[in-house]
Amino acid sequence: MNQPWTRRLRALASDQDLIQKVGYTALTLVAVSVFIPIVLVLGYLVFKGVGVIDWEFLTAMPYDGMRKGGIMPAVVGTFYLTVGTAIFSVPIGIASAVYLSEYAKDNALTRLIRIAIINLSGIPSVVYGLFGLGLFVLFLNFGTSILSASLTLSIMTLPVIISTSEEAIRAVPQSFRTVSQSLGATKWQTIRRIVLPEATPGIITGVILGLERAAGETAPILFTGAAFFLPQLPGSVFDATMALPYHLFVISTQIPEMPFQIQYGTALVLVFFVLSMNLVATIIRSRARAKRQW
Repeated sequence: MNQPWTRRLRALASDQDLIQKVGYTALTLVAVSVFIPIVLVLGYLVFKGVGVIDWEFLTAMPYDGMRKGGIMPAVVGTFYLTVGTAIFSVPIGIASAVYLSEYAKDNALTRLIRIAIINLSGIPSVVYGLFGLGLFVLFLNFGTSILSASLTLSIMTLPVIISTSEEAIRAVPQSFRTVSQSLGATKWQTIRRIVLPEATPGIITGVILGLERAAGETAPILFTGAAFFLPQLPGSVFDATMALPYHLFVISTQIPEMPFQIQYGTALVLVFFVLSMNLVATIIRSRARAKRQW
């Protein structure tokens, strides 16, 4: 009597296994189709640009119309802009995420703020550059400077940091908060000692995503802080600076007879600058996840 049902169950299990195998195969093919172009691009950059990269290229000043010498001012300027962006955007972004996830009530205003944050993340970077030009460079009279560029990049990266940090904080189990407060901890003590440490891996991911975008942008710094050529390093936050993205744009489009090796070498340095940020974030995130209690 049970044989027909047994056969049906076996046929159903077989169909499920086939569907699962097809799904795994499709996902593998999609992953490979994304991975291979990235490897090819990186390999092409390495092949074209590694020959020009040496100690002089990384530490010397450019000369002869930037056709010779090194890219040290651009490397240092990119580092300054990234650090400046982190100083302004990371504390504000994490604080905003904590407020939205832990303190703000779920009402029309909060939902409107979240929609605005999502919409801000899709605005073209050139619009942020024009906004920074009008507000920081002209209205606040910061001039074309590292400060103006860092503030502009901070506004551009805030939506990414806020959204990812809020999701990471919300992912912490509610039972952690309940147990902490039942033992006498205040709400802020629970957030500071329990919630934020447990959400650190996700927060770091959002921070790095935002800073990577800031490090590779050209349009915002073009209006607010990047210089075509500077024979010395900036002395204060009110000085303009060279930066790798803008420097790469200039030597690729504005300077005739520029050796291609220098262009590819500059692009390779920018890529490794971003990848090094990813590496540091991955190490920190892995250690934080190893300490998590769930």
